[in-house]
Amino acid sequence: MKPPFAITSAILNLCSEITLLLGKYEGLSLPVPRPELRKHARAAGIQSSLAIEGNTLTVEQVTDVIDHKKVSGPPKDIREVENAIKAYDRIAKYDPDDLGSLLQAHKILMDGLVKDAGKLRRTNVGVRAGARIVHMAPPYARVPELMDGLFTFLKSEQDLHPLIRSSVFHYELEFIHPFSDGNGRIGRLWQSVILYNYRKIFEYIPVETVIRRRQMEYYDALQMSTKEGRSTVFIQFMLETIRQAMVDFSREIKPVRQSSTLRLKMAHERFGQRAFTRKDYLDVHTNISTATASRDLAIAVADNILSRKGEKATTEYKFT
Repeated sequence: MKPPFAITSAILNLCSEITLLLGKYEGLSLPVPRPELRKHARAAGIQSSLAIEGNTLTVEQVTDVIDHKKVSGPPKDIREVENAIKAYDRIAKYDPDDLGSLLQAHKILMDGLVKDAGKLRRTNVGVRAGARIVHMAPPYARVPELMDGLFTFLKSEQDLHPLIRSSVFHYELEFIHPFSDGNGRIGRLWQSVILYNYRKIFEYIPVETVIRRRQMEYYDALQMSTKEGRSTVFIQFMLETIRQAMVDFSREIKPVRQSSTLRLKMAHERFGQRAFTRKDYLDVHTNISTATASRDLAIAVADNILSRKGEKATTEYKFT
Protein backbone atom coordinates (compact mmCIF):
# COMPACT_ATOMS: atom_id res chain seq x y z
CA MET A 1 0.00 0.00 0.00
CA LYS A 2 1.27 3.48 -0.89
CA PRO A 3 1.88 5.60 2.23
CA PRO A 4 -0.83 8.28 2.54
CA PHE A 5 0.23 11.88 1.92
CA ALA A 6 -0.83 14.89 -0.14
CA ILE A 7 1.40 17.05 -2.32
CA THR A 8 0.34 20.60 -1.49
CA SER A 9 1.30 23.86 -3.17
CA ALA A 10 3.52 24.64 -0.16
CA ILE A 11 5.38 21.35 -0.67
CA LEU A 12 5.82 21.99 -4.40
CA ASN A 13 7.09 25.52 -3.71
CA LEU A 14 9.60 24.23 -1.17
CA CYS A 15 10.86 21.62 -3.66
CA SER A 16 11.33 24.40 -6.23
CA GLU A 17 13.20 26.61 -3.75
CA ILE A 18 15.53 23.79 -2.73
CA THR A 19 16.14 22.83 -6.36
CA LEU A 20 17.06 26.44 -7.13
CA LEU A 21 19.49 26.50 -4.20
CA LEU A 22 21.03 23.26 -5.46
CA GLY A 23 21.21 24.70 -8.96
CA LYS A 24 23.25 27.57 -7.59
CA TYR A 25 26.06 25.04 -7.17
CA GLU A 26 25.72 23.39 -10.56
CA GLY A 27 28.95 24.03 -12.42
CA LEU A 28 30.65 25.12 -9.21
CA SER A 29 32.90 23.31 -6.76
CA LEU A 30 33.46 23.57 -3.05
CA PRO A 31 36.71 25.21 -1.98
CA VAL A 32 39.55 23.10 -0.65
CA PRO A 33 40.27 21.61 1.82
CA ARG A 34 37.31 19.37 0.99
CA PRO A 35 38.23 16.68 3.58
CA GLU A 36 38.02 19.27 6.37
CA LEU A 37 34.67 20.49 5.07
CA ARG A 38 33.32 16.95 4.96
CA LYS A 39 34.64 16.23 8.45
CA HIS A 40 33.00 19.38 9.85
CA ALA A 41 29.66 18.51 8.25
CA ARG A 42 29.90 14.90 9.42
CA ALA A 43 30.72 15.89 13.01
CA ALA A 44 27.91 18.47 13.13
CA GLY A 45 25.36 16.05 11.69
CA ILE A 46 26.30 13.17 14.00
CA GLN A 47 26.39 15.37 17.11
CA SER A 48 22.99 16.85 16.32
CA SER A 49 21.30 13.52 15.53
CA LEU A 50 22.63 11.91 18.71
CA ALA A 51 21.89 14.99 20.85
CA ILE A 52 18.21 14.55 19.95
CA GLU A 53 18.48 11.14 21.66
CA GLY A 54 20.19 12.60 24.76
CA ASN A 55 23.87 12.20 23.85
CA THR A 56 25.98 14.77 25.74
CA LEU A 57 29.11 15.02 23.54
CA THR A 58 29.82 18.35 21.82
CA VAL A 59 30.72 18.91 18.16
CA GLU A 60 34.35 19.43 19.25
CA GLN A 61 34.35 16.11 21.10
CA VAL A 62 32.77 14.31 18.14
CA THR A 63 35.50 15.83 15.93
CA ASP A 64 38.12 14.50 18.36
CA VAL A 65 36.60 11.01 18.13
CA ILE A 66 36.76 11.26 14.33
CA ASP A 67 40.45 12.21 14.70
CA HIS A 68 41.01 9.23 17.05
CA LYS A 69 41.79 11.49 19.99
CA LYS A 70 40.97 10.56 23.57
CA VAL A 71 37.67 12.02 24.76
CA SER A 72 36.25 12.23 28.27
CA GLY A 73 32.56 11.45 28.60
CA PRO A 74 30.03 8.73 29.40
CA PRO A 75 31.18 5.47 27.76
CA LYS A 76 27.73 4.92 26.23
CA ASP A 77 27.80 8.38 24.61
CA ILE A 78 31.28 7.77 23.21
CA ARG A 79 30.20 4.38 21.85
CA GLU A 80 27.17 5.98 20.17
CA VAL A 81 29.45 8.51 18.46
CA GLU A 82 31.97 5.86 17.37
CA ASN A 83 29.16 3.77 15.90
CA ALA A 84 27.57 6.76 14.13
CA ILE A 85 30.91 7.73 12.58
CA LYS A 86 31.25 4.22 11.13
CA ALA A 87 27.66 4.26 9.87
CA TYR A 88 27.91 7.71 8.23
CA ASP A 89 31.31 6.87 6.70
CA ARG A 90 29.52 4.21 4.64
CA ILE A 91 26.87 6.59 3.32
CA ALA A 92 28.06 6.17 -0.29
CA LYS A 93 27.93 2.36 -0.03
CA TYR A 94 24.34 1.93 1.16
CA ASP A 95 21.59 1.04 -1.29
CA PRO A 96 18.78 3.45 -0.35
CA ASP A 97 16.14 1.09 -1.79
CA ASP A 98 17.28 -2.06 0.03
CA LEU A 99 16.02 -3.24 3.43
CA GLY A 100 19.13 -5.36 3.93
CA SER A 101 21.28 -2.25 3.56
CA LEU A 102 19.18 -0.44 6.19
CA LEU A 103 19.53 -3.38 8.58
CA GLN A 104 23.28 -3.32 8.06
CA ALA A 105 23.36 0.40 8.89
CA HIS A 106 21.29 -0.15 12.04
CA LYS A 107 23.63 -2.93 13.14
CA ILE A 108 26.57 -0.53 12.86
CA LEU A 109 24.70 2.31 14.61
CA MET A 110 23.54 0.20 17.55
CA ASP A 111 26.42 -2.27 17.91
CA GLY A 112 27.13 -2.83 21.59
CA LEU A 113 24.14 -0.70 22.59
CA VAL A 114 21.27 -3.17 22.08
CA LYS A 115 21.28 -6.96 21.78
CA ASP A 116 19.20 -7.01 18.60
CA ALA A 117 21.18 -4.48 16.54
CA GLY A 118 20.40 -4.92 12.86
CA LYS A 119 17.26 -6.96 13.50
CA LEU A 120 13.59 -6.00 13.32
CA ARG A 121 11.92 -5.87 16.73
CA ARG A 122 10.19 -8.91 18.19
CA THR A 123 8.11 -7.08 20.81
CA ASN A 124 5.37 -4.47 20.78
CA VAL A 125 6.53 -0.94 21.65
CA GLY A 126 5.12 2.50 22.37
CA VAL A 127 6.79 5.89 22.03
CA ARG A 128 6.74 7.88 25.26
CA ALA A 129 6.86 11.59 25.99
CA GLY A 130 7.57 11.62 29.70
CA ALA A 131 5.05 9.28 31.35
CA ARG A 132 2.62 9.50 28.43
CA ILE A 133 2.54 7.15 25.42
CA VAL A 134 2.21 9.38 22.34
CA HIS A 135 2.40 6.65 19.72
CA MET A 136 1.66 2.95 19.87
CA ALA A 137 3.67 1.37 17.05
CA PRO A 138 2.11 -1.36 14.87
CA PRO A 139 2.30 -4.91 16.30
CA TYR A 140 5.71 -6.49 15.81
CA ALA A 141 4.23 -9.29 13.69
CA ARG A 142 3.34 -6.72 11.02
CA VAL A 143 6.75 -5.00 10.94
CA PRO A 144 8.37 -7.20 8.22
CA GLU A 145 5.36 -6.72 5.94
CA LEU A 146 5.24 -2.96 6.58
CA MET A 147 8.97 -2.52 5.95
CA ASP A 148 8.78 -4.54 2.73
CA GLY A 149 5.92 -2.29 1.65
CA LEU A 150 7.88 0.85 2.52
CA PHE A 151 10.86 -0.22 0.42
CA THR A 152 8.53 -1.25 -2.40
CA PHE A 153 7.25 2.33 -2.29
CA LEU A 154 10.81 3.67 -2.54
CA LYS A 155 11.60 1.49 -5.55
CA SER A 156 8.30 1.98 -7.39
CA GLU A 157 7.86 5.75 -6.93
CA GLN A 158 10.97 6.83 -8.82
CA ASP A 159 9.04 9.67 -10.49
CA LEU A 160 8.22 11.18 -7.09
CA HIS A 161 10.70 13.94 -6.20
CA PRO A 162 13.51 12.50 -4.00
CA LEU A 163 13.03 15.36 -1.54
CA ILE A 164 9.44 14.22 -0.97
CA ARG A 165 10.25 10.50 -1.18
CA SER A 166 12.97 10.81 1.47
CA SER A 167 10.63 12.69 3.81
CA VAL A 168 7.81 10.16 3.38
CA PHE A 169 10.26 7.37 4.15
CA HIS A 170 11.55 9.17 7.24
CA TYR A 171 8.05 9.60 8.64
CA GLU A 172 6.88 6.08 7.81
CA LEU A 173 9.94 4.52 9.43
CA GLU A 174 9.26 6.46 12.64
CA PHE A 175 5.60 5.41 12.49
CA ILE A 176 6.42 1.71 11.99
CA HIS A 177 9.20 1.92 14.61
CA PRO A 178 10.81 -1.24 13.23
CA PHE A 179 13.59 -1.53 15.83
CA SER A 180 13.62 -1.91 19.59
CA ASP A 181 15.83 1.19 19.77
CA GLY A 182 17.63 3.60 17.43
CA ASN A 183 14.63 4.38 15.21
CA GLY A 184 15.17 8.14 15.29
CA ARG A 185 18.83 8.06 14.37
CA ILE A 186 18.37 5.43 11.63
CA GLY A 187 15.45 7.42 10.17
CA ARG A 188 17.56 10.58 9.97
CA LEU A 189 20.53 8.66 8.58
CA TRP A 190 18.42 7.01 5.87
CA GLN A 191 16.90 10.28 4.73
CA SER A 192 20.50 11.53 4.39
CA VAL A 193 21.32 8.41 2.34
CA ILE A 194 18.43 9.09 -0.04
CA LEU A 195 19.38 12.78 -0.32
CA TYR A 196 23.03 11.87 -0.96
CA ASN A 197 21.98 9.61 -3.82
CA TYR A 198 19.89 12.48 -5.21
CA ARG A 199 22.69 15.06 -5.01
CA LYS A 200 26.19 14.29 -3.74
CA ILE A 201 26.45 17.80 -2.29
CA PHE A 202 24.22 16.69 0.60
CA GLU A 203 27.32 14.99 2.02
CA TYR A 204 28.36 18.52 3.03
CA ILE A 205 24.95 19.70 4.30
CA PRO A 206 24.14 18.36 7.79
CA VAL A 207 20.34 18.55 7.74
CA GLU A 208 20.38 17.00 11.22
CA THR A 209 21.72 20.26 12.71
CA VAL A 210 18.55 22.11 11.71
CA ILE A 211 16.36 19.24 12.97
CA ARG A 212 18.14 19.58 16.31
CA ARG A 213 17.42 23.32 16.41
CA ARG A 214 13.77 22.61 15.63
CA GLN A 215 13.53 19.50 17.79
CA MET A 216 10.13 20.21 19.36
CA GLU A 217 8.68 21.11 15.95
CA TYR A 218 10.13 17.83 14.66
CA TYR A 219 8.23 15.86 17.30
CA ASP A 220 5.10 17.94 16.75
CA ALA A 221 5.20 17.27 12.98
CA LEU A 222 5.53 13.53 13.62
CA GLN A 223 2.62 13.53 16.06
CA MET A 224 0.42 15.74 13.87
CA SER A 225 1.00 13.51 10.85
CA THR A 226 0.12 10.44 12.91
CA LYS A 227 -3.03 12.15 14.17
CA GLU A 228 -4.05 13.07 10.60
CA GLY A 229 -3.22 9.62 9.25
CA ARG A 230 -0.90 10.96 6.54
CA SER A 231 2.63 12.39 6.41
CA THR A 232 1.83 15.73 4.71
CA VAL A 233 2.68 17.89 7.75
CA PHE A 234 5.96 16.05 8.28
CA ILE A 235 6.93 16.33 4.60
CA GLN A 236 6.48 20.10 4.74
CA PHE A 237 8.47 20.31 7.99
CA MET A 238 11.36 18.34 6.51
CA LEU A 239 11.41 20.38 3.30
CA GLU A 240 11.52 23.59 5.36
CA THR A 241 14.38 22.04 7.34
CA ILE A 242 16.30 21.04 4.22
CA ARG A 243 15.80 24.50 2.74
CA GLN A 244 17.17 26.11 5.91
CA ALA A 245 20.15 23.73 5.89
CA MET A 246 20.82 24.76 2.29
CA VAL A 247 20.60 28.46 3.21
CA ASP A 248 23.01 27.93 6.14
CA PHE A 249 25.38 26.10 3.81
CA SER A 250 25.30 28.87 1.19
CA ARG A 251 26.14 31.48 3.83
CA GLU A 252 29.18 29.58 5.05
CA ILE A 253 30.61 28.34 1.75
CA LYS A 254 32.08 30.44 -1.03
CA PRO A 255 32.02 28.18 -4.10
CA VAL A 256 34.53 28.57 -6.89
CA ARG A 257 34.17 27.96 -10.62
CA GLN A 258 34.98 24.41 -11.62
CA SER A 259 37.87 23.47 -13.87
CA SER A 260 39.26 20.17 -15.09
CA THR A 261 41.99 20.47 -12.43
CA LEU A 262 39.46 20.82 -9.63
CA ARG A 263 37.30 18.03 -10.99
CA LEU A 264 40.29 15.70 -11.16
CA LYS A 265 41.25 16.62 -7.57
CA MET A 266 37.74 15.74 -6.46
CA ALA A 267 37.95 12.43 -8.33
CA HIS A 268 41.36 11.68 -6.79
CA GLU A 269 39.90 12.29 -3.36
CA ARG A 270 37.02 9.93 -4.09
CA PHE A 271 38.89 7.09 -5.83
CA GLY A 272 42.40 7.28 -4.36
CA GLN A 273 44.40 4.51 -6.04
CA ARG A 274 41.34 2.49 -7.11
CA ALA A 275 40.62 1.97 -10.81
CA PHE A 276 37.52 3.76 -12.11
CA THR A 277 35.63 4.26 -15.37
CA ARG A 278 34.30 7.34 -17.14
CA LYS A 279 30.87 6.45 -15.74
CA ASP A 280 32.32 6.50 -12.21
CA TYR A 281 33.83 9.91 -12.96
CA LEU A 282 30.43 11.17 -14.13
CA ASP A 283 28.85 9.87 -10.92
CA VAL A 284 31.15 12.24 -9.02
CA HIS A 285 30.44 15.16 -11.39
CA THR A 286 26.74 14.83 -12.21
CA ASN A 287 26.59 18.33 -13.72
CA ILE A 288 29.05 17.80 -16.62
CA SER A 289 28.54 16.18 -20.01
CA THR A 290 30.07 12.93 -21.24
CA ALA A 291 32.24 14.94 -23.65
CA THR A 292 33.60 17.09 -20.79
CA ALA A 293 34.37 13.98 -18.75
CA SER A 294 36.22 12.42 -21.71
CA ARG A 295 38.19 15.64 -22.19
CA ASP A 296 39.17 15.78 -18.50
CA LEU A 297 40.36 12.18 -18.54
CA ALA A 298 42.28 12.61 -21.80
CA ILE A 299 44.09 15.67 -20.43
CA ALA A 300 44.99 13.79 -17.24
CA VAL A 301 46.36 10.82 -19.24
CA ALA A 302 48.40 13.16 -21.45
CA ASP A 303 49.82 14.88 -18.36
CA ASN A 304 50.62 11.52 -16.74
CA ILE A 305 48.17 12.21 -13.91
CA LEU A 306 46.20 9.12 -14.90
CA SER A 307 47.13 5.76 -16.38
CA ARG A 308 44.68 4.17 -18.81
CA LYS A 309 43.87 0.53 -19.48
CA GLY A 310 41.35 -0.95 -21.92
CA GLU A 311 39.39 0.44 -24.84
CA LYS A 312 36.16 2.43 -25.27
CA ALA A 313 33.45 1.52 -22.72
CA THR A 314 35.77 -0.87 -20.86
CA THR A 315 38.49 1.73 -20.32
CA GLU A 316 39.66 2.03 -16.70
CA TYR A 317 41.71 4.84 -15.21
CA LYS A 318 43.95 5.03 -12.17
CA PHE A 319 45.73 7.99 -10.59
CA THR A 320 49.48 7.69 -10.90
